[in-house]
Amino acid sequence: MKFIPFFLFVFTFTIVQANGVGVINASTGVYAKMTASVITATVDNQVAIISAKQTFKNILATEQIIKYAFPLPEGASGLNLRWYLNGVWSTAVFSSTPQDTSLPGGGGTILQNLKTYLGATPLYFGIPDKLKKDSVLIVELTYVQLLTYKNGNVDFSYPNDYRLIQTVSVDSQYINFSINSQRTIDSVTSLNHSGAIIQNSGNLASIIWKKIEGLANANFQFRYTLRSTELGLFGLSTNLPDSLGYFAFIIEPNPNASVDILKKVFTLIIDRSGSMSGTKMIQAKNGASFIVNNLNEGDKFNLIDFDDIITSFRPKHVLFTAQTRDSALQYIAQVDARGMTNISGAFETAIPQFSFSADSTTANIIIFLTDGQATAGLINTQDILNKIQTLSITLERKVAIFAFGIGADVNTQLLSLISSQNNGVSEFLGNDELEKRITDFYLKIRNPVLVNTTMTLASNKVREVFPNPLPNLYKGEQMLVTGIYSQTPPIDLTLKGTAFGKPVTYNYSLTLSDTAIAKNQFLPKIWAKKKIENLLVKYYNLQIGSAQADSVKKQIIALSVSYGVISPFTSFSNPGNVQSVEGSSTKNQTNQPTTFRIDGNFPNPFNPSTTLRFTVASDVQKIVQIRIYNSLGQMVDELFVSVNGSGTYSIVWNAKTKFGILPSGAYVAVFDFGTTLLAHKMLLMK
Repeated sequence: MKFIPFFLFVFTFTIVQANGVGVINASTGVYAKMTASVITATVDNQVAIISAKQTFKNILATEQIIKYAFPLPEGASGLNLRWYLNGVWSTAVFSSTPQDTSLPGGGGTILQNLKTYLGATPLYFGIPDKLKKDSVLIVELTYVQLLTYKNGNVDFSYPNDYRLIQTVSVDSQYINFSINSQRTIDSVTSLNHSGAIIQNSGNLASIIWKKIEGLANANFQFRYTLRSTELGLFGLSTNLPDSLGYFAFIIEPNPNASVDILKKVFTLIIDRSGSMSGTKMIQAKNGASFIVNNLNEGDKFNLIDFDDIITSFRPKHVLFTAQTRDSALQYIAQVDARGMTNISGAFETAIPQFSFSADSTTANIIIFLTDGQATAGLINTQDILNKIQTLSITLERKVAIFAFGIGADVNTQLLSLISSQNNGVSEFLGNDELEKRITDFYLKIRNPVLVNTTMTLASNKVREVFPNPLPNLYKGEQMLVTGIYSQTPPIDLTLKGTAFGKPVTYNYSLTLSDTAIAKNQFLPKIWAKKKIENLLVKYYNLQIGSAQADSVKKQIIALSVSYGVISPFTSFSNPGNVQSVEGSSTKNQTNQPTTFRIDGNFPNPFNPSTTLRFTVASDVQKIVQIRIYNSLGQMVDELFVSVNGSGTYSIVWNAKTKFGILPSGAYVAVFDFGTTLLAHKMLLMK
């Protein structure tokens, strides 16, 4: 499986939701007919509250038991579920009992169309009363999410293609998507639905689309673009009646606000040995061309390609201009694979060149692409590391080295140590991943905003702030921070970090509400989810079954039930199935949502590496994030696994990160599946 140790974790989600299903018989594909669908999405500074209301009719000859099933999107927090039957509106509740995932007529067999439609994290709700012949059932689910954001673009996707469930006409379809943004909205687009009514006044915008009598056969895809010059901190808060307040802020610092965009002295080293032939060479050249095309004005750069012979585009770095760009692109085009692999020779050429071009104001960067072991020059790992270290000491300037290992034969230990010892990180890729990963990576490092981020709040009335520690932050991406407060005057907030070793500071004032804000009542759920993750790390660092572990587990269950956020020990349940926190019977991971299961790690204890495994029981298409914490609760590494359908997945963790080789001790792996967090304890023994 794929492995990415270098990644910015941003608390964002993809809005992916769809119409609910009134299931009558899951094995034969009999459903109540959906006659109407009304979707309302209200977005406030990228936080969306979605209300999905469907009307169902029983067109069969007899009354039927109905199970409502909704493809709850990853990362969503449910706010309310209610239903209308026999002239009465009723409201569902959240409890500590496991969700009843059985479906009428299922008998262990559910049609693949239904599984596919419901996705990885469905919500099930059994309607207590039967639906009579020709009667109507209305179900309305309201939930909240943070819209995905990248380089100013905010995306909203609603899979309104209902043909897997129903191929007959729907009487009416309606969606109202409205936006309120502190940042100016430059444009709003409906990407695949013509006839939508679109309005945009700068800070308020909307898309309205409706259809009478027709198939629900096309997904909604909306995008709006925020003004790129309006960056900073955008806060949300609400003060509940008990005087306890919850806040979240979305932050995207403007790198021009307090520091100039860093000028870079940049070298790309390309392995052109024989094993790089074919797809790897093509992708390496495409990735290199992308980087050259996207350098900033004022940057200096050079290219080095090597096998057992070292070749340099220019004797030293050159200023990025249209002419040097075009010459470099021509140079890249003629690179071809041949010969052996002289890694030490490549660095002996690359590092000394920085003495002519770098100074105290520049960020000095090497990106190193290779797919194999050293077979020429120095071939011993420690000898190569010593050579690079000597060259760096002689240079008397810091150079950050980012290494990309391609394919199965790469020397992972060497590349990890080269990066960790030289202010960089390493990534390990499949043969066909290089071009995309290089381009994505370069767009991150092109303008670093905050690395090794810390935050100071000038108030002792703010507490339990998550995530902790904070992630790195790069241009075009955002960070969401959440916490609790008991004081409402503006609070001074300072973010500090580095950008390739250079100190960077951003100062903000966070204004907190002293009253309850109805539209922000989702904030306690976001805060609770992040606290649950923090407690899971603590729980799995204790002896499972001990009094201390049980105490932490009770805290998790209490938070989950109180705030309506799923955890390994709780899930959505129907009214009438509610148990108290103390009365809930949960054993270690036995109440995991059945879609996901952690299968442990092998070996455990381990040295120097271990394989983490987990099982997905449904047709999931997503990236699973695995965060590794030490016994102090500090995140030391992140792994990512691409999940494509049901099955068992694995990933190797070698306990070597940007912090260096980790010491012996207990570590906790927190698996983030979106709406579900699961954790597992590991022991590194050297």
